[in-house]
Amino acid sequence: MTLFGQTVVSGLLLGGIYALIAIGMTLIMGVMKIINLAHGALIMVSMYIAWVLFNVWGIDPYLSMFVVMPILFGIGFLIQRYMIQRVYGVETILPQSQLLLTLGIVMVLTEVIRAIFKSDYYTVRTSYSTSTFFLGDISVSIPMAIGFGIAMALVAALHIFLSRTDLGRSIRATAQDRDAARYMGVNSVRITAITYGLGAALAAAGGVLFLPMFYLWPDICPMFTIKAFIITVLGGMGSTVGALSGGLILGIAESLGATYWAMGYRDVVGLIIFILVLLFLPYGFKSLIKR
Repeated sequence: MTLFGQTVVSGLLLGGIYALIAIGMTLIMGVMKIINLAHGALIMVSMYIAWVLFNVWGIDPYLSMFVVMPILFGIGFLIQRYMIQRVYGVETILPQSQLLLTLGIVMVLTEVIRAIFKSDYYTVRTSYSTSTFFLGDISVSIPMAIGFGIAMALVAALHIFLSRTDLGRSIRATAQDRDAARYMGVNSVRITAITYGLGAALAAAGGVLFLPMFYLWPDICPMFTIKAFIITVLGGMGSTVGALSGGLILGIAESLGATYWAMGYRDVVGLIIFILVLLFLPYGFKSLIKR
């Protein structure tokens, strides 16, 4: 029973951080209605920035979020405003040109980072990187517990922002009906750019929270993109509550798979869930509500 409890707790803590990076993607998909393949690349860039801040100036990874998130917000805003917006809604020879553009952004960011840092593996080792505390017989990783707490605080702050501020309501209105929001005076171009920047900032926060627990290398971005996409589909596009639920479910499922199946099949569990959701719950958790 202790092993099961240990597995579930570890999965919950991991899933909370998964949810944070997924909420950034679901926010972008909900407003722009495109699959942002560059999401993982933005996470990877944020991790490198935090790594540099730690190794050059000695800034703790968690404190570096106050620097990394604004930087990624600016990068995301510029990417959407001056790149994605140029092909948004424009008929081209190839369908889904926005999707292909985000794929191109992934390639460029990955190779730029590779040119600067090579393909070496990097880590961040702090005084608490391997520290734990106990809840009864269950061992809890301090970095994971801190990461979970920060992730939940950011999710709560985002929920309040979207529900109680004029800018947040404009984002929700644009996600629900872009044309109707435009008729009501909402500047959809500006809102879309802000949304992409906000999604990039949330992705950056998730990347920084993962940094003390993961190796860092240029090709890490596809892993984060896939996990964020699985959670977005599971929770329902545009739903922050669904993304939170999906992240927790994926974290627990991966943890149970690694414990009771095999560590090497940890990621396979998420892909199996993804396929089952596409087959039986095409609208994610919203399908259960409709029933």
